[in-house]
Amino acid sequence: FSHLDFSLEKTLFFFIAGRYEFSNKGADMFLEALSRLNFLLRVHKTDVTVVVFFIMPAKTNNFNVESLKGQAVRKQLWDTAQSVKEKFGKKLYNALLKGEIPDLNKILDRDDITIMKRAIFSTQRHCLPPVTTHNMIDDGNDPILNTIRRIGLFNNRTDRVKVILHPEFLSSTSPLLPLDYEEFVRGCHLGVFPSYYEPWGYTPAECTVMGIPSVTTNLSGFGCFMQEHVADPAAYGIYIVDRRFRSPDESCNQLTQFLYGFCQQSRRQRIIQRNRTERLSDLLDWRYLGRYYVHARQLALSRTFPDKFEMEPSAPPKTEGFRYPRPSSVPPSPSVSQPSSPHHSEDEDEDERYDEEEEAEKDRQNIKSPFSFGVLPQGKKKQHGEYRN
Repeated sequence: FSHLDFSLEKTLFFFIAGRYEFSNKGADMFLEALSRLNFLLRVHKTDVTVVVFFIMPAKTNNFNVESLKGQAVRKQLWDTAQSVKEKFGKKLYNALLKGEIPDLNKILDRDDITIMKRAIFSTQRHCLPPVTTHNMIDDGNDPILNTIRRIGLFNNRTDRVKVILHPEFLSSTSPLLPLDYEEFVRGCHLGVFPSYYEPWGYTPAECTVMGIPSVTTNLSGFGCFMQEHVADPAAYGIYIVDRRFRSPDESCNQLTQFLYGFCQQSRRQRIIQRNRTERLSDLLDWRYLGRYYVHARQLALSRTFPDKFEMEPSAPPKTEGFRYPRPSSVPPSPSVSQPSSPHHSEDEDEDERYDEEEEAEKDRQNIKSPFSFGVLPQGKKKQHGEYRN
């Protein structure tokens, strides 16, 4: 409250979630990239605002006072608006009953204006909004907070990148963010998981299934899997940061470019990319991946206990060499919809027709079953809807 001086229509929500492993989960690189992204957005004087959530559990002493005060003031503003709206509606209805057009300058009396001025005055604050929603037990040694202090992302009005540390897992019973994790992910635009090591990495996989673009690395199993099976992962909303063959600074610059390029996309481009990301989830179907887990377990048992377990002669076929082709409509939006100048209106995107059925059919022709395990149960494939941010 009192710092909502940016347009929510042009606000993007990024998030990182998981165990609090500062370097292993890539939170250090993510924060450094956010600092560089904030610099780029300010230099180019863009009107896009990025709100970044860090959902990582840490030791806390419950919610801080500023966060709870913000909720209380927000509720007070809502109640004030509702009461004024109710009185306004009654006066408007009475005027219409008399066949008159009410004078909008007189329909609000002095009491209504006084109530609204009091509500606005109660929201005034002379400090910056808190970076974290909780009281951290050891905030002086917290790596995320120390990095935020070093790079100076304190949620100033001039900052185009706002940071919110939520050191608890999400719950629908929370007074601050009453959302389950799935609902929260569906409400965000991009999941960022630049892990330094991850055997597989379920967070970007969950984003893919829910139709949310994500950032991963080639040091995670998920990133290597997508790099092997998808010719152009970025076109499908999977941005893979090279942390294996590049220096940390080069990898951070690559991540910054991914984030900045995502901020430059129009709403129509994000819609197309989200639908394409969800269609890519067929590659992660357990009917396919589960066979390899079963095969690996049988192989381990047969080699450890050759007298008791025999390996079945039929093994899952290899998938080496298969790669999803680049989608036929790359980039995510036709070139004619690219803005001719940095100052463009979102209304321009609404003028162009987007045929989801035609787009899905093109991707269905490109995305074929990577491997077959026999006859799968027949059923009509559900059409994915068009999800708007």
